[in-house]
Formats: sequence, structure tokens, C-alpha cells
Amino acid sequence: MFDSLTTEQRNEQTRNIDLLPIYDVLKMMNEEDRNVLQAVESELITIEKAVKLVIHSFKENGRLIYVGAGTSGRLGILDAVECEPTFSSPPEMVQGLMAGGMKAFTKAVEGAEDDAKKGALDLQAIKLCEKDTVIGISASGRTPYVIGALTYANDRKAKTVSIACNKKSRMSALSQVAIELDTGPEIVAGSTRLKAGTAQKIVLNMISTVSMIGIGKVYENLMVDVKPTNEKLAERSKRMIMEATGVDEEIAEQYFERSNRHVKAAIVMILLQCSLEEAEEQLNRNNGFVRNVIQRKEEDYNVD
Repeated sequence: MFDSLTTEQRNEQTRNIDLLPIYDVLKMMNEEDRNVLQAVESELITIEKAVKLVIHSFKENGRLIYVGAGTSGRLGILDAVECEPTFSSPPEMVQGLMAGGMKAFTKAVEGAEDDAKKGALDLQAIKLCEKDTVIGISASGRTPYVIGALTYANDRKAKTVSIACNKKSRMSALSQVAIELDTGPEIVAGSTRLKAGTAQKIVLNMISTVSMIGIGKVYENLMVDVKPTNEKLAERSKRMIMEATGVDEEIAEQYFERSNRHVKAAIVMILLQCSLEEAEEQLNRNNGFVRNVIQRKEEDYNVD
């Protein structure tokens, strides 16, 4: 069965990699990584379908849940935990489940990925429902833990997406949307943390970021729903206020504090010259989209 998986095959271009100078190995890896971008590009239409499912879930107060094992599981958890500080999303909104649990993030748990029932049980434990979108991640496309999770998700009528690095995988057959990233044999045979992992990370970046854009978490190209939990993010927040409104640093800092450090509200307060209460009301009325608030105010002004 493994013989048919491109991710498990030997790369004929790198058979003598252990004999090459360091620079030549690095150059070879860089050249192989070019295939990753091509693999992702060929699946953009399918990735778009996945994003639409996630946006629909978010608008229905559903969740995005990544499920994976090994490298794939770690990548899902990494993407999930970054959403809260980047987009101020509640921690339950984007979640990552991994075979073997969180302890497997830093130390492999032998045999965990072979337990299909545990994949279902982990989703059951977080009360999966039909509003949620489950994204199964597996380089091989045949990981039992992920297959068990996708099977359970289908039974619960949740939306299902798979990200595999082999064509016509078992996971693909179980998913409403099947993303198949043909990254080819790895530079070191079977080490799917390399090209396969890189491709998966790129796609996860796309799905979470574009989905957050789709629910108003970004204004222009600024991550205006950032949670300023440290000095760096506070300074970044002020710069975004300056970029979005054209005010100087002193004014940006004043509104940053007056808005209770809520970048969206500060931008609306400056552009509309309104109070915090009105800015929050306008944002709520427009589902958090700063651009919609500004455009509607401009339309009202033009009508007047």
C-alpha cells in the first residue's frame, strides 16, 4: 500500500545527497521546495471551496477544527493557537486536535495515529455539531485517527475538508472538499515534515487567514482585530491606526487608549469623528466590518 504513495517514494534526484557538499544539498532542497508552490497553486479552486465552508461555519457561530497526527497535527494546532492573538478570535473558534493529545505536540506518542476510534471520541468530547467545519490533515491521506474523525464528522453532518499530499486518498473520499497537494517524493525519503509539511502549512495559512478576512477581521490589509497582549503588539496596533487613518503617532496613541485598545474602534472613531459607544454600535451593526461602516457613512453623507 505504501508503494503507491508518492510521499513514501524515493526521490531519484537526491539519491546521492549524503555525498554532496552542504551548499549543494541546500540548493537541492530549495529547488525541491519550488514544487510546493506549484502543488498549492494547482489546488486554489479547491482551497477556495474549503474557505467558503469555514466562513459559513463562522457566520453560524460554528467552529473550525483541525485534526491530524504527527507533523500534520502539530501544524493544525500551530495554526489554531495563532488565530486568537492575530484576530482576537475566541480560543474555541479555531481548535486543533492531535492524535495522542497535547503531550504528543512535543513528544511522539507511539501508535496514537493508528486509533481511528480516538479520532471520533476526541470530536465527541468537544461536542462537534453540524455548524462546525472539520479539516483532516495527513500527508499520506490514510491516517486512521484522521479517518475516524472525518467519518464521525460526516455522521454528525458537520462540514468536512481533507488536506492530503497524495492523490485519491482515503481521506479525500470521506470529505466534502478534498485538497490534494501533489508535492512528490521528499528529498529524504518519507520525511513528510519537509515538502508535504510546508505545503500543508501554506494551505492552513490560506484557510484561516482568508476565512478571518471573510468575517471582517481585516481592514484593507491590516489585521485590525489584533489582541495587543504585549508591547510589540501594542506598538503594531498604533501603527495600524496611523496607516488606516493618516493621523500621527500622538493622535493614534490617544485613540488607542480611548478605545480601550480596540484597534477597529479607534479607526472608526477617528474616521467618523465619533464616540467609542457610537463606533462600537456601528461595528456591531455592520458585523465587525470596518470598511462597511465607513462606506455606509459615506453613502449617508452623499444622500444628505
